[in-house]
Amino acid sequence: MMIRRLIPLAALLAFALPVRAAPPVVEIVAMPHPPVKLALQPLRDWLAQQGARLKVVETDVESPAGEKKLAGVGLSGHIPVVILIDGQYRVKRPDGSTVDLVNFPNQPNTPAGARGQWVIPDVQAALQQRMK
Repeated sequence: MMIRRLIPLAALLAFALPVRAAPPVVEIVAMPHPPVKLALQPLRDWLAQQGARLKVVETDVESPAGEKKLAGVGLSGHIPVVILIDGQYRVKRPDGSTVDLVNFPNQPNTPAGARGQWVIPDVQAALQQRMK
Protein backbone atom coordinates (compact mmCIF):
# COMPACT_ATOMS: atom_id res chain seq x y z
CA MET A 1 0.00 0.00 0.00
CA MET A 2 2.82 2.39 0.90
CA ILE A 3 4.59 1.66 -2.42
CA ARG A 4 1.43 2.54 -4.40
CA ARG A 5 1.42 5.98 -2.78
CA LEU A 6 5.14 6.59 -3.42
CA ILE A 7 5.09 5.79 -7.13
CA PRO A 8 2.73 8.66 -8.08
CA LEU A 9 4.69 10.99 -5.79
CA ALA A 10 7.98 10.01 -7.46
CA ALA A 11 6.45 10.55 -10.91
CA LEU A 12 5.18 13.98 -9.89
CA LEU A 13 8.59 15.00 -8.55
CA ALA A 14 10.32 13.83 -11.72
CA PHE A 15 8.18 16.22 -13.80
CA ALA A 16 8.41 19.07 -11.30
CA LEU A 17 12.21 19.20 -11.07
CA PRO A 18 13.99 21.27 -13.71
CA VAL A 19 16.17 19.33 -16.10
CA ARG A 20 19.52 20.87 -16.86
CA ALA A 21 21.10 20.27 -20.21
CA ALA A 22 24.70 19.20 -20.24
CA PRO A 23 27.09 22.08 -20.84
CA PRO A 24 28.48 22.44 -24.37
CA VAL A 25 31.75 20.63 -24.99
CA VAL A 26 34.49 22.58 -26.73
CA GLU A 27 37.36 20.51 -28.05
CA ILE A 28 40.51 22.32 -29.10
CA VAL A 29 42.42 19.89 -31.30
CA ALA A 30 45.61 21.77 -32.09
CA MET A 31 49.35 21.63 -32.49
CA PRO A 32 51.18 22.51 -29.29
CA HIS A 33 53.54 24.91 -31.12
CA PRO A 34 54.08 28.54 -30.04
CA PRO A 35 52.36 30.16 -33.07
CA VAL A 36 49.24 28.05 -32.50
CA LYS A 37 49.26 28.70 -28.77
CA LEU A 38 49.60 32.43 -29.38
CA ALA A 39 46.77 32.50 -31.93
CA LEU A 40 44.41 30.57 -29.63
CA GLN A 41 45.26 32.36 -26.36
CA PRO A 42 42.41 34.91 -26.60
CA LEU A 43 39.95 32.05 -27.16
CA ARG A 44 41.39 30.04 -24.27
CA ASP A 45 41.17 33.10 -21.99
CA TRP A 46 37.49 33.61 -22.91
CA LEU A 47 36.71 29.91 -22.43
CA ALA A 48 38.33 29.98 -18.97
CA GLN A 49 36.07 32.89 -17.97
CA GLN A 50 32.98 30.79 -18.72
CA GLY A 51 33.71 28.38 -15.88
CA ALA A 52 31.28 25.47 -15.49
CA ARG A 53 28.98 26.81 -18.23
CA LEU A 54 30.95 24.69 -20.67
CA LYS A 55 33.47 21.86 -20.77
CA VAL A 56 36.81 22.35 -22.52
CA VAL A 57 38.94 19.46 -23.77
CA GLU A 58 42.36 19.97 -25.36
CA THR A 59 44.04 17.38 -27.60
CA ASP A 60 47.37 17.52 -29.41
CA VAL A 61 46.43 17.13 -33.08
CA GLU A 62 49.74 15.35 -33.73
CA SER A 63 49.08 12.66 -31.11
CA PRO A 64 47.35 9.36 -31.92
CA ALA A 65 44.25 10.65 -30.09
CA GLY A 66 44.33 13.86 -32.15
CA GLU A 67 44.70 11.98 -35.44
CA LYS A 68 41.82 9.72 -34.43
CA LYS A 69 39.68 12.75 -33.53
CA LEU A 70 40.37 14.36 -36.94
CA ALA A 71 39.54 11.15 -38.76
CA GLY A 72 36.37 10.82 -36.70
CA VAL A 73 35.08 14.16 -38.01
CA GLY A 74 36.19 13.47 -41.58
CA LEU A 75 39.34 15.60 -41.68
CA SER A 76 42.90 14.62 -42.56
CA GLY A 77 46.18 16.18 -43.53
CA HIS A 78 48.26 18.96 -42.03
CA ILE A 79 45.66 20.85 -39.99
CA PRO A 80 47.12 22.96 -37.17
CA VAL A 81 43.80 23.77 -35.45
CA VAL A 82 40.28 22.35 -35.30
CA ILE A 83 37.71 23.63 -32.84
CA LEU A 84 34.84 21.23 -32.19
CA ILE A 85 31.66 22.35 -30.49
CA ASP A 86 29.64 19.36 -29.36
CA GLY A 87 31.61 17.26 -31.85
CA GLN A 88 31.10 19.56 -34.86
CA TYR A 89 33.63 21.86 -36.54
CA ARG A 90 31.02 23.53 -38.75
CA VAL A 91 28.90 26.13 -36.95
CA LYS A 92 26.20 28.58 -37.94
CA ARG A 93 26.96 32.26 -37.61
CA PRO A 94 24.31 34.70 -36.33
CA ASP A 95 23.74 35.85 -39.95
CA GLY A 96 22.78 32.28 -40.94
CA SER A 97 25.95 31.47 -42.88
CA THR A 98 28.16 28.57 -41.80
CA VAL A 99 31.86 28.54 -41.07
CA ASP A 100 34.37 25.74 -40.50
CA LEU A 101 36.45 26.16 -37.34
CA VAL A 102 39.53 24.74 -39.08
CA ASN A 103 43.09 26.14 -39.33
CA PHE A 104 44.23 29.34 -37.66
CA PRO A 105 41.68 32.01 -36.88
CA ASN A 106 41.45 34.70 -39.56
CA GLN A 107 43.67 37.36 -38.00
CA PRO A 108 45.97 39.90 -39.63
CA ASN A 109 49.12 38.27 -38.21
CA THR A 110 48.26 34.78 -39.53
CA PRO A 111 49.98 33.67 -42.74
CA ALA A 112 47.45 33.52 -45.58
CA GLY A 113 48.14 29.83 -46.33
CA ALA A 114 47.32 28.79 -42.74
CA ARG A 115 44.41 31.18 -42.21
CA GLY A 116 40.94 29.74 -41.79
CA GLN A 117 37.71 31.60 -42.47
CA TRP A 118 36.67 31.75 -38.82
CA VAL A 119 37.31 34.34 -36.14
CA ILE A 120 37.14 33.95 -32.36
CA PRO A 121 33.75 35.72 -32.13
CA ASP A 122 32.34 32.90 -34.32
CA VAL A 123 33.21 30.41 -31.56
CA GLN A 124 31.93 32.72 -28.86
CA ALA A 125 28.60 33.29 -30.63
CA ALA A 126 28.05 29.57 -31.24
CA LEU A 127 28.76 28.79 -27.59
CA GLN A 128 26.67 31.64 -26.19
CA GLN A 129 23.73 30.30 -28.21
CA ARG A 130 24.18 26.88 -26.57
CA MET A 131 24.74 28.24 -23.05
CA LYS A 132 21.37 30.01 -22.87
